[in-house]
Amino acid sequence: MTQESETAEPALCDEVSEAVVSAAAVSRGDDAYERIRRDILSCRFMPGSTLTESQLMSAYQIGKNSCRIALVRLVHEGFVRSMPRQGYRVAPITLRDVEEVFALRVQLEPLAARLACGRVDVPLLRRLEAACRVPHPERELSDQIGVFLDANREFHLTIARASGNERLHRALANLLDEMTRLVALGFGVQGTKPEIKHDHNAMIEAFEAGDERRAETIARRHIETFRDMTMEKVYASLSSAGASLPVFSVAELRR
Repeated sequence: MTQESETAEPALCDEVSEAVVSAAAVSRGDDAYERIRRDILSCRFMPGSTLTESQLMSAYQIGKNSCRIALVRLVHEGFVRSMPRQGYRVAPITLRDVEEVFALRVQLEPLAARLACGRVDVPLLRRLEAACRVPHPERELSDQIGVFLDANREFHLTIARASGNERLHRALANLLDEMTRLVALGFGVQGTKPEIKHDHNAMIEAFEAGDERRAETIARRHIETFRDMTMEKVYASLSSAGASLPVFSVAELRR
């Protein structure tokens, strides 16, 4: 073995070790991001509240690098705002946020339903619809709402995936994440669980019949009904919170 190869091997080992350490750090940061993001979406961190790195590091048992990786991603997504020398602020929620999210959903979801007709997994939709209605009385209300939102999100995304349009699916996935916070604030603060009545089953029946127009119409009605319910609950929550919830939208925070 030449002297050159002998010196090259340790250098290569160092590079591999650094890459492994770097990948592990990113993985820990991604895990921290997922956990903090979920708590923001569920309003365990209330809109408008302040977070600090030390608070998050202690609460999630994570290091400074993992915490910062998570916060950088959350700032980029608009869920938190960096405040120099003060920490971070969880993005507040306004009625305008509700209007904008549902204005897009009411356009995109009927389209997804029409495109998914004849392609969607109907038995899966039935299982997800049933999961939306499981009461879970042994759990706290916030957890009950979380279970509902997870099943409801997957119900709608199953339809979006079946549309065959990946961009449509991604757009709806992002909107449903934003809606999670709206529902958690509106219904959670008001101490009530969302109800979906019979729209899911009506959509399933339309899919079984292969009726594109009916599936599209029911999807639009469903979104409009849920929009009105959510708007009412968010308005009540903002009113009861008073000045403790600043009235800025996510879009305004990004300026």
